[in-house]
Amino acid sequence: MIHDARGRFLGQLREAVDQGSLVKLTLGKPDGRDASLRNLFVRPVRLKSGPRLAFVWRHATKDVTKNLSYVEALAQLEALIGADFLDAHLFTEAKHAQLETGSGKPRLRVTQVASAPAAASGNDREKRRVVAPQAPWLHALGVTDDRGRPLAPMNDKFRQIDKFTEILGHLVGEAPLPTDRKLSVYDMGCGKGYLTFAASQLLGQRASVRGIERRADLVDFCNAAARDLGFGERLEFETGSIADTPVVQADVMIALHACDTATDDALAKGIAAGATLLVVAPCCQKEVRPQLQPPTVLSGAMRHGIFRERQAEFVTDALRAQLLEWAGYRTRVFEFVSTEHTAKNTMISAVRTGTSGATDAAAVRAFASFYGVRSQALATHLGFALE
Repeated sequence: MIHDARGRFLGQLREAVDQGSLVKLTLGKPDGRDASLRNLFVRPVRLKSGPRLAFVWRHATKDVTKNLSYVEALAQLEALIGADFLDAHLFTEAKHAQLETGSGKPRLRVTQVASAPAAASGNDREKRRVVAPQAPWLHALGVTDDRGRPLAPMNDKFRQIDKFTEILGHLVGEAPLPTDRKLSVYDMGCGKGYLTFAASQLLGQRASVRGIERRADLVDFCNAAARDLGFGERLEFETGSIADTPVVQADVMIALHACDTATDDALAKGIAAGATLLVVAPCCQKEVRPQLQPPTVLSGAMRHGIFRERQAEFVTDALRAQLLEWAGYRTRVFEFVSTEHTAKNTMISAVRTGTSGATDAAAVRAFASFYGVRSQALATHLGFALE
């Protein structure tokens, strides 16, 4: 019988791989022999050649990906865990396990996942949802019926919630968030709280989640639901606007579908509060559109309103991404959900690196000048002159 923490962790890892319940594995705190190495992320994939474990070695300026057989992968992980990497986080369908070997005696912490979906096999595994439709909070918010079935008008909303939870889980796993204290998470402009509840269920007791919403009736409704459903003090809602809400310290800042410059307000709040992870899905980018002065070659096409609108969306979000990189964040822009379910489907995620920005000020100004943009809300918040 294995008694040591590292041995128990490796046993749980092998069991998760053997049973097909592995969701992902994150290794952190590299030993420093490779100064550019940040993390290693491992997840199951199914290739034409069969099931594999995908290894993503994240370095400061590049990612290196390798797909290994289960036997090869487990052998390599056994050599890495506790040696090359001092921290390991295992996520399965039923539990989370964290191994710390950096100082003193190795320590293992295991927590069960609330409402974990039952393990599936074969093609059923492809349909497994991250969010269990039977979760009581989904029924309380009017997403599902009393039997845990998504209501017809809310099918797209349920898909958004499920996809958001999946993405947030990956981002939280990849970000170098603190592990020695409870995380502080803000959801700015949270509306009815669909994604706020999802974030709180995903993170459990690991985080204190606060939803900010200007409509007092929604805040009262969400707070009552959170109390009735047993979320306790780890989930609270507060009345206020994004711009006027004081945020002293935050680890994760979320703002999905905050209209126009409210997205910039949330990003600026997160940066000022030292947030490690920023997650936004912008909406209604109006500020830049009147300023656009497209190059001569594009002037004819830009006479059409739909092209001008799409160009304004591109320029706004591209400028935001570059400003975040200038501010010292590693930034990704990707499709949140299919346009079949919502047109508001662009997501920007940013992880604070603690190093100088990947995009310099000159490049940001050159981009803005190319399109005639003289002012933009995030740039103003950051004290960054575009001209």
